[in-house]
Amino acid sequence: VDVFQAWCGPCKPVVNLFQKIRNEVGGHLLHFAVAEVDSIDALEKYRGQCEPVFLFYTGGELVAVVRGADAPLLQKTILKQL
Repeated sequence: VDVFQAWCGPCKPVVNLFQKIRNEVGGHLLHFAVAEVDSIDALEKYRGQCEPVFLFYTGGELVAVVRGADAPLLQKTILKQL
């Protein structure tokens, strides 16, 4: 989940990375979503930050967090969680 604030928007530079990985591993294994922290109370702790935050869930449980648009770390985390 790409967690963002309305004033800075979702992290567009990593969309291509996500699409590339999804095409490589297959759409049935990997799902991406974006969530605006200003409208979701459960994400309140991520408000007021200017860097993107990526939350990784498996079976409904938070399993990893990546702060910042670090493409190599995001790719490594995605592949590790798969």
